[in-house]
Amino acid sequence: MMRIISFQVVLFTLVLIFTQEKLFALVLLFDFSVRALRMTGLSPFHTVGKFMLNGWGAEPKFCDESPKRFALYLGLIVSFFLSLFYIAGMIEIATPIAVVLLTCALLETLFDFCIGCKIYYVIQLIKVSKNDRNLY
Repeated sequence: MMRIISFQVVLFTLVLIFTQEKLFALVLLFDFSVRALRMTGLSPFHTVGKFMLNGWGAEPKFCDESPKRFALYLGLIVSFFLSLFYIAGMIEIATPIAVVLLTCALLETLFDFCIGCKIYYVIQLIKVSKNDRNLY
């Protein structure tokens, strides 16, 4: 499911980059927002993903939710600033942010490589090593 959703993020981000139409940034922000609020029934990307999985008869691949939720929150933050800069007409700032979002979504879509998840794991390792040092 996540790879189908990230593919849709790729498509919308590409259209956003090429058209510079802020509506696509707002759709990304809306989708990240409702998924972050666990209101997946309102998420267009989740709805399409669910429809595709059901249509193919595929089973969702289950994984640890914490890193994926962290990545989702990062996507929410990125899409917020992306929308903000597009609405403000600051295209020269918004476009590089869109490219970062596009790159992260492409890595997830093509290689099942989640940048947000890797950042989450690094943070967890740092927390564990701090706790280990506090024991001595």
